[in-house]
Amino acid sequence: MRKLVRDKIPEILEKKGRRFRIVEEIRDKERLRALLLEKLKEEVEEFIRNPCPEEAADIVEVIETVLRLEGYSLNDVLSRKEVKRIERGGFERGIVIELE
Repeated sequence: MRKLVRDKIPEILEKKGRRFRIVEEIRDKERLRALLLEKLKEEVEEFIRNPCPEEAADIVEVIETVLRLEGYSLNDVLSRKEVKRIERGGFERGIVIELE
């Protein structure tokens, strides 16, 4: 099975005596972005099955990496999030609408 993994996973697997092979290290920004977006889907599916801080942390890590590729930071996103929250609110009330 081939999959994008965190940078230290090879070291961790090696220490555990697990067999693996590094197939490649992606240098192409577009290809890395595509793999990261696939990884994001995988991590969101894991979070849906098991909504916990560990799974949420994986999602945030992937998002932060994509943001860095695009020249943004998590702080950029969080400040925009806060502006939207002030202007439009959050989702705590669970309001559902039907447009006519």
